[in-house]
Amino acid sequence: MLIGNLGRDPEIRHFEGGSKVTKFPIATNENYQDKSGEWQTRTEWHDIVCWGSQAERAEKQLRKGHLVFVEGRISKRKWQDKDGNDRYSTEIVSNTFKLLEKRDNNLTRGYSEDFPTAHDSFQAAEYTTGNDSTDQADDDLPF
Repeated sequence: MLIGNLGRDPEIRHFEGGSKVTKFPIATNENYQDKSGEWQTRTEWHDIVCWGSQAERAEKQLRKGHLVFVEGRISKRKWQDKDGNDRYSTEIVSNTFKLLEKRDNNLTRGYSEDFPTAHDSFQAAEYTTGNDSTDQADDDLPF
């Protein structure tokens, strides 16, 4: 499961048998604190592949910059380029995806602005992990 922003518009390909495939990259961010205490962001790129009706839906609904949830499986492939060299690729073959926001063409808000950073999450955890008896009294779960 991944949540990230599209790096470009989906590209669709049609095959002779009528099947369709769409490919697009998404960027996910991880925020962490380095040894000196400074907050850093690490961006990872993932190649997403959608087949059939999902490919058509991706082509119609998704655009560069959109925030999207993708659920799928990792697929590793080995192939040869035109010079006969072995090449390798790792892709996420989508089982499902969901557009998490609709954007206007002029809207430039990005992924990191939509979600709390790791620093924000840490600060929120400090306030919610206190020993407050009113919170515990309302909890009727057996575990």
